[in-house]
Order: sequence, then C-alpha cells, then structure tokens
Amino acid sequence: MKTQTFVMVSALIFGLVAIAHLVRVAQGWTLQLGPYALPPAVSWIGLVIAGALCVWGFTCLRR
Repeated sequence: MKTQTFVMVSALIFGLVAIAHLVRVAQGWTLQLGPYALPPAVSWIGLVIAGALCVWGFTCLRR
C-alpha cells in the first residue's frame, strides 16, 4: 500500500471517530464502560484529538 493511501484512510477513520464523538455529545448519549459511566468531557477530548489527527492527515496529503 502506498503511503498516501495509508494516510488518506487513516485521516478518514479519524474523521469518522471525531464525528461519532460529536454525535455522542450532541445527542447526550451515555457511555458505560463496565461499572463506570464516562462523562461527556471524555468525548470532547476525543473529538479534539481525533479531529486534529484527521486535519493533520489531510494536511500531509496536500504536500
């Protein structure tokens, strides 16, 4: 697989993860991990990280 293809697929996956985090926060869905309920702040952090990796991946493709 070419490097550009790998970067594009990775950026798309990170974009989908960022959208999933955004939808979770917007809809108010709860996330239960075993006996623990994760607060929405976890999704905000995930949204920022996944969104940044998505933007970074597409920025690398433009070079």
